[in-house]
Amino acid sequence: MSRVHDALRRAESGAGRNDNLAPAVDGALSRAGERPNPEFVRIRAEAGTAPPVRLNIHPDMLVEVAAVPFTPAAESHLLDLNNSHETPAEEFRTLRTRLNHLQTLQPLHTVVITSPSPAEGKTFTAVNLALAQAQLAESSVLLGDFDLRRPIIHNLFQVERAPGLADYLAGQCTFAEALRKVEGMNLYLLPAGNPVKNPLELLSMRQTEQMFEELSRTFNWAIFDTPPLLFSADANLLATIADGTVLVVKVGSTTFDNVSRAMQSLCENNVLGIVANGARASELYSKYTYYYSRNDPE
Repeated sequence: MSRVHDALRRAESGAGRNDNLAPAVDGALSRAGERPNPEFVRIRAEAGTAPPVRLNIHPDMLVEVAAVPFTPAAESHLLDLNNSHETPAEEFRTLRTRLNHLQTLQPLHTVVITSPSPAEGKTFTAVNLALAQAQLAESSVLLGDFDLRRPIIHNLFQVERAPGLADYLAGQCTFAEALRKVEGMNLYLLPAGNPVKNPLELLSMRQTEQMFEELSRTFNWAIFDTPPLLFSADANLLATIADGTVLVVKVGSTTFDNVSRAMQSLCENNVLGIVANGARASELYSKYTYYYSRNDPE
């Protein structure tokens, strides 16, 4: 099992500051000066010269969204967030609490979940964080698959891949038609949609940036799974238009050099924190052993 490792402790204490310290990894801070990629700066500058695009994203459209049963695939590793004694689930509730607190300090609704390299747990983190947020009755949550190169969320929830994000951005369906509502919870899925030849070109459209801006009218949280930072430019672009970015690293696998390179590749200093995935079982469960043993009925 995996563990959320104090992802947002620096973000809470430093909300609103514009310094250039990267989040802590195992207690160490790395210096990561901002180095904006001119290509993404140019894309945003060009997009700002045209009139706004209205995408008709609003709460009333949710009644049109098709409902799907919650039948996760066996290999999905979705956590039982209703089991208070399950330590991994408790870690995601802690992450949820810290994000919700941070949301009271600054505008924060759209969050990109990414990693330096593949197989570090970004999808696992995005999906379970979305489930944890959707547990709150007053919170409508969107989980979007923005990894158009290797989408997987539709497989984890066993829903159709299309229509989805790519079809919506291409004008082939409405936003409501691209969504799926998971029965029994306030969770909405936005699968990747039909394959596209050039995902970065599609994501660079003005509709993508405008969509990010309008999602807060309908969803309290919009959480996006994206490709790894060091293997494509998609996540870098999306990080420039999202309210925040969470970086996922794998304990014993991700190198400090890759973390530094990933931080430097981000165009804006909006990194909320780091999630450390893949902790040892002894570390995972010892944290709660004393608490629950002291509160068990005698």
